[in-house]
Amino acid sequence: MSAISKTVQRFIERGVKVRAPATVDVGEEVRPDRVAPGAEIFPGCRLYGALTSVGPGCVLGAEAPLTLQDAQLGPNVKLKGGFVDGAVFLDGASLGSAAHVRPGSLLEEHANGAHAVGFKQTILFPYVTTGSLINFCDVLMAGGTGPRNHSEVGSSYVHFNFTPRGDKAAPSMMGDVPRGVWVDQPPIFLGGQGGTVGPTRIEYGCVVPAGVVCRRDALEPGRLVFEGSQAPGPSMPYTAQVTRGVLRTWRNNVLFIANLRALQAWYQHVRALSCGESVYDRNAHAGALELLARAVSERIKRLDGMVTGLDDSIAHLRGEGVSERERAECRAQEACRKAWPHARERLAECPAVDGDGFDRWMTLWQAGAVRGQHLETLAALSPKARDTGRHWLQSVVEQVAAGVSI
Repeated sequence: MSAISKTVQRFIERGVKVRAPATVDVGEEVRPDRVAPGAEIFPGCRLYGALTSVGPGCVLGAEAPLTLQDAQLGPNVKLKGGFVDGAVFLDGASLGSAAHVRPGSLLEEHANGAHAVGFKQTILFPYVTTGSLINFCDVLMAGGTGPRNHSEVGSSYVHFNFTPRGDKAAPSMMGDVPRGVWVDQPPIFLGGQGGTVGPTRIEYGCVVPAGVVCRRDALEPGRLVFEGSQAPGPSMPYTAQVTRGVLRTWRNNVLFIANLRALQAWYQHVRALSCGESVYDRNAHAGALELLARAVSERIKRLDGMVTGLDDSIAHLRGEGVSERERAECRAQEACRKAWPHARERLAECPAVDGDGFDRWMTLWQAGAVRGQHLETLAALSPKARDTGRHWLQSVVEQVAAGVSI
């Protein structure tokens, strides 16, 4: 029988429940004091990374071995098996076995997924639920009010975030930050065996039926979203080097970054007052702030790759015999190339958050914020307080977006 490592022995001495401890592998860089007493680790699990933090009540690997690397888990998180790297999970979040979660992923309170989900650069607000066999990269999803009324992603759903031109400036928002953080919006439903082609925006209350691939923005709330065939026949001429719809791509990327900036402000000024007082809660909060900063950098990098790669597209669109529609697209792409150096600098700057309504909002929040009870504090807010907070967050979004409009 294999010997129990010193770190695993320290876990046991501190009250961590380690089943079959000789089968659990823990890197020397993992700090035992960052794994809470009462957490439970099942056989075959691996914990690596100096940033790894596991809160009380967490259960790791109950269905299959789990590898956890530089991730921060708040209390009561259940990761049943798979691989998790550089992600943050808040109170009560959970995933089934065979999960594959890569850096930039944040699951807020009680967000959850079934088995075989794949997340990267994905943010799920409280209670958002995903089925099995999900591939979500470069997504922010909100909506819903609780465990019985939540945004839902059906099984075998894919977010398509890579273009034939090889860029990934394709993040999609289902909902938004200024309204989504209050957990009081109508849920969004994405039916199984379907997908979304980024960058796309979907409003609260929308339903995408099973089997549908959504290729366009759905900006009217409470709509049933269908997509018909857009092809005039079995095939049509197509040049992968030519970018199409660049203004929509630009605007949706800018809005995504602006919403990330608003979420940064929310975590820095609001959640800081209502996160728990334990070291594990603080680790998760700090991890979320760092994750959001990296998410902004990722989106700027991806947009940079798309814009700086427009030269070939512009050259094609300047050719002879192009249509007026193609000439208009060429002018839009030239405008993007010209505006990008300034826009890139502006997007990289942290916006001022002490704008319209900030002081009024913070006074209202500070008066009611309860440590370790974020969702409960939200539920107790008056309609006036919510409106003041929404107005402040929307002002952050608009400040970012206004500085880089075309």
